[in-house]
Amino acid sequence: MAIAYDDNEIESYVNEINKVAQEHPILVDKYMMGKELEVDAICDGKDVLIPGIMEHLERAGVHSGDSISVYPTQTIEQRHIDKIIEYTEKISRELHIIGMVNIQFIICQGAVYIIEVNPRSSRTVPYISKVTNLPMIDIATEVMLGKKLKDMKYGTGVYKKSNYVCVKMPIFSFEKIKNADTSLGPEMKSTGEVLGVSKKFSSALLKAFIASGTNVSKHGNILITVRDKDKQEMLPIAQKFYLKGFGIYATHGTAKFLADHGLKVEVVEKLWEGKDSIIDLIENGKINFVINTPTKGKVSTRDGFKIRRMAVECKIPCFTSLDTVNALYEAIENDEDEDSLEVVDITEI
Repeated sequence: MAIAYDDNEIESYVNEINKVAQEHPILVDKYMMGKELEVDAICDGKDVLIPGIMEHLERAGVHSGDSISVYPTQTIEQRHIDKIIEYTEKISRELHIIGMVNIQFIICQGAVYIIEVNPRSSRTVPYISKVTNLPMIDIATEVMLGKKLKDMKYGTGVYKKSNYVCVKMPIFSFEKIKNADTSLGPEMKSTGEVLGVSKKFSSALLKAFIASGTNVSKHGNILITVRDKDKQEMLPIAQKFYLKGFGIYATHGTAKFLADHGLKVEVVEKLWEGKDSIIDLIENGKINFVINTPTKGKVSTRDGFKIRRMAVECKIPCFTSLDTVNALYEAIENDEDEDSLEVVDITEI
């Protein structure tokens, strides 16, 4: 699976696919850039119980298993939440679901669309069960054995919302998989997940980043190298880190763009060129994290691929989604540290 942004990329991907004879057709979907959400629900054929709605921080196009997921939703309008609840209940009844169902949605240009419906349990069931204290497996099992939701103590419709913010963050094992590309996309790459819980969204994010093994620096230097179409979106992110005191290194194209918009940027040479090249900066510990949006992620000969691999091997956080970088800034914005974070009893949320 891949997202193609122009005809050349389509041709490249098709040629890659056809290197091996295919027995099945190639499926082409329209890519819709928007906010992705997810629901796990239980239906007894008539009534539906929805523990909660989970919001993905990375926009659609990043596999749901590789996205940072937040419960309860933080940025979704009530009209969209109402529509998601309505669709979940209608779909569950029309498909005659007895037990669990997982539905993925996307909000694009003000409308709610359905990505897919899976009439089964999903990887998010342990997560949403923990953060709502709702024993979904037990409830679904009883429903499948003939019990009705209205006869249980949990009610129907949307379950009561938690007073805590819960952030599920993926874990990756890129350092253990030689030559694996770290860029996020439609193919799932994560090998696990962790959970951060707090009364504040920023604190929950910080907990999740720390638990994931990310070296969360509140000062230092950033290396930025992004494709042309991401430069405008990258600008306000770079400005926030710059104003917070981070030093910014960038490759020539990105550096010129940022400098033209008033940021002081250190230009860094390409991978192997001259003194203080990218490899020198990374290996000498001068870079705290890397922001790189790939052009052709699977081409291992390209500089971007090598930069991402080098960051992984030097244990430097490398972000390929600008949405993840925004989440990182929100986590460190208030200068909280690990010692100041409160301990939460997950059985009481």
